[in-house]
Amino acid sequence: MKIGVISLGCAKNLVDTEYLLGLLKESDQEIVRNPEEAEAVIINTCGFIQSAKEEAIRTIFDVLDWKEEHAVRKVIVMGCLAKRYKPELEEEIPEVDRFISIDEYDHLGTILSDELGVPVHNTYGKAPRMLSGKPWMAYLRIAEGCDNRCAYCAIPNIRGPLVSYPLEQLVREAEELAAQGVRELTLIAQDTSRYGYDWDRKLHLSELLKRLDVIEGLHWIRILYMYPDEIPDDLIDTIKASKHILPYFDIPIQHGCDAVLKAMHRRSNAAEILDRTARIRASFAHPVLRTTLICGFPGETAAQHEENLEMMRKVRWDHLGAFTYSPEEGTASYEMVDNVPQAEKQRRLNEIMNLQDEIVREDRQKMIGLEDEVLVEEVEGLTGMYLARSAMFAPDAVDGYVRFRCEEDLPAGTLCRVRYTRVSGQNLLAEYLGTVAL
Repeated sequence: MKIGVISLGCAKNLVDTEYLLGLLKESDQEIVRNPEEAEAVIINTCGFIQSAKEEAIRTIFDVLDWKEEHAVRKVIVMGCLAKRYKPELEEEIPEVDRFISIDEYDHLGTILSDELGVPVHNTYGKAPRMLSGKPWMAYLRIAEGCDNRCAYCAIPNIRGPLVSYPLEQLVREAEELAAQGVRELTLIAQDTSRYGYDWDRKLHLSELLKRLDVIEGLHWIRILYMYPDEIPDDLIDTIKASKHILPYFDIPIQHGCDAVLKAMHRRSNAAEILDRTARIRASFAHPVLRTTLICGFPGETAAQHEENLEMMRKVRWDHLGAFTYSPEEGTASYEMVDNVPQAEKQRRLNEIMNLQDEIVREDRQKMIGLEDEVLVEEVEGLTGMYLARSAMFAPDAVDGYVRFRCEEDLPAGTLCRVRYTRVSGQNLLAEYLGTVAL
């Protein structure tokens, strides 16, 4: 059967999609890239925040339009949206043939067999993943769920409590990915720094990293989604002593004011955030610090917003994303009075991003003249320039890129040396110096 798969949302959801693709491939089903050619379309949805839910609903109705106009016979929706709103979706969008909740994935093969009328094995998470992106990079999801219960976050309701995957299982998966040609491995979870805590109330991320660092073929190992109160000195020391683990610290602090952090049910405080980021800066020549902020949380005052900005000035994050607060059903903050007007939320968001642009411009200028190693992603069709990433830029298309010209033919996935020549927004322009042998 010709099956099209659409993946929405975060990298953690993408891993689910790749497990689905592996299951379908093992079951000898034909996977087509153009959904309009498909006999069945499976949509893996996100249901985290309002904008993600809206994107998922739009996509569902787009595919239902294809169902009417093309050969699509079945439309199946899975993922976070299906888990969070399954009864409502079944009632409101009966044209969808099946909504599959996350807690049904153990029986995904049986469900798909019944719906599609073709044999699909129950090997979700057991069949080898089919990588859907660039063949030289992959995500390694090291845990599922979350125990943190932040006031604004619906993830624990959707994904359940923290469940860390066995260390040996992750090492085997990483070895298999490296054998397939993966050179850049990015560790993800809802809270990567808490890996293994559900086993014995201890943190085991350093242990896992040491095992991954010696896998032949892996060149860059990156960690996303770390909590500031769970970055002990031994984790920093492990990264510093490693060969392949990048000093890239993605620490979504959410706010810089203690009162707001407390209202958000966050365990960290401003002093701890400053201490950990200072320790990181002191431990590496060129560490990268990335964060996420929420503005306009219920009760946030103008003075507390200024504390948020002051934290930015002190830490000088290399990358920063921010979004305005929106209430989510089933969370603690949903019951709070959302008393910051949307226009004021947007004004504060603009102020945050303008300050970040200023910080980035100043700090990127200091990189002019430095040499660095970059990984080629593609050639831009309009400019003919190579688009690449250094260790400073994560593969999730958020941080930015390095652009350079080269007369040679550089296949995607090639490692090069460049020298930075100019800053362009979040991006860096560079001159090509040569390739790097792996």
